[in-house]
Amino acid sequence: MENTVLEMKNISKSFNGINVLNKVNFSVKKGEVHALMGGNGAGKSTLMKILTGVYTSDAGEIIIDGKKVVINDMKDARKNYISMIFQEFSLIPTLTVAQNIFLTRESKSSLGILNDKEAIEKTKELLKELEVDINPNDVVANLGVGYWQMTEIAKALSQEAKILIMDEPSSSLTKNETEILFAFIDKLKRKGISIIYISHRMEEIFEVCDRITILRDGKNVVTENIKDISMDTVVQNIVGVEMDKAFEWVERTYTTDVTPVLEVKNLASGKRVHDVSFKLYPGEILGIAGLMGSGRSEVARSIFGMDRIDKGEVFVKGEKKSISTSKDAIKNGLALIPEDRRVQGLVLDHSVKDNMILPILSKLKRGFTIDNKKANEISEKLVRKLNIKTDDIFKITKLLSGGNQQKIVLAKWLANNPDVLILDEPTIGVDIGAKTEIVEIIRELADDGKGILVISSELPELLAVSDRVIVMHEGKILKEMNRREIHSEEELQHAIQGY
Repeated sequence: MENTVLEMKNISKSFNGINVLNKVNFSVKKGEVHALMGGNGAGKSTLMKILTGVYTSDAGEIIIDGKKVVINDMKDARKNYISMIFQEFSLIPTLTVAQNIFLTRESKSSLGILNDKEAIEKTKELLKELEVDINPNDVVANLGVGYWQMTEIAKALSQEAKILIMDEPSSSLTKNETEILFAFIDKLKRKGISIIYISHRMEEIFEVCDRITILRDGKNVVTENIKDISMDTVVQNIVGVEMDKAFEWVERTYTTDVTPVLEVKNLASGKRVHDVSFKLYPGEILGIAGLMGSGRSEVARSIFGMDRIDKGEVFVKGEKKSISTSKDAIKNGLALIPEDRRVQGLVLDHSVKDNMILPILSKLKRGFTIDNKKANEISEKLVRKLNIKTDDIFKITKLLSGGNQQKIVLAKWLANNPDVLILDEPTIGVDIGAKTEIVEIIRELADDGKGILVISSELPELLAVSDRVIVMHEGKILKEMNRREIHSEEELQHAIQGY
């Protein structure tokens, strides 16, 4: 293939007898941005870990600039000019841009003293070449997130990377910062840098990428020029079903002739929640829509005891409850899946099992120890129930994909058997395949009689699961709509915008 800098041929990999990659082929041309997409468990992370030396393949070969290479570790990857920029920043906020870029590779005097001046000069040259307006002496903590991302890229290029792997590079960026990033990527392309771009954001893929490769179930599904493929086709290849069917609303039945499982009356909390009232019935999925800052998440936080309730009442199964802490909320049958799963929902360095049993440790106590047999049984049952893709329950959580991490947050609360589940942005940052699975899990939980409160900016998903939708604006409920009365996403968007 003309101008090909990287070829991965017939790459196969299994874990514990489970085939994760099956004769996968992947190639990248010089100076192109190549999207790598696929659902959770599709194999894209494993493929990139093989390329960067985290894993070694069971079969297949890697060819760089026409020569077969062996990549056994990250040193081998760097030797072959391959670098990966992870979704979570690796920068140290208290250090300067220059210190971060040359961290562990600093020039030293004969006495072993760090030569900051040389690092600053090298950083100036590098940033000038990349046409990036950052001062090497700026402390990273004082920079915007967009400049963090560019510092990460500069750090990789300082190691002479010719192939850059970007994992969800815009996930923490504002719209303006994303535009700056895209302009920067265009500069890198012109310098002949090849970029493997991993993202769940379809619009970005079509804006910034030249080609796309989609994996499903560890196999190649398609490799195509972006200009020759439609968004619908991409979605169908990722999910294996048509998008319309994946997010088709299913009318459900539940009764309102019973005591609400949760009722909120005249709730006020801080500056964002003013006089909010609603009822949630057993088996109902109630959606909350609204712009950022409308008070959606703050309602969830106050109900769950994370924010102080200044005024109003909360009733659970008809009984007035005083909820001033999360412990009170859990004791009264409430569960909250927070917006930021990585910071608020999980202990990433702990195992799948450890995360799942956290809310029920008191129930698993046997004297001064934990009943591990029971804990294992509960964890394995939840892994099966939620179709969590993991080698076993002892795998470290941070090694799993975003969608599977989100399912673990769900699982840990299900272990406690709550009556009310509050889900704040349950599908954010996960791929299309995981979204469809999470939508189905939410429906099943409601069918089991749980009251479900869903807060989401992802309107297709919100419309797919909700039985009713309340629209919030400036801390108040602006409108309540029965789902069957909402005929389009545009109609709900109009309500959210207040017209």
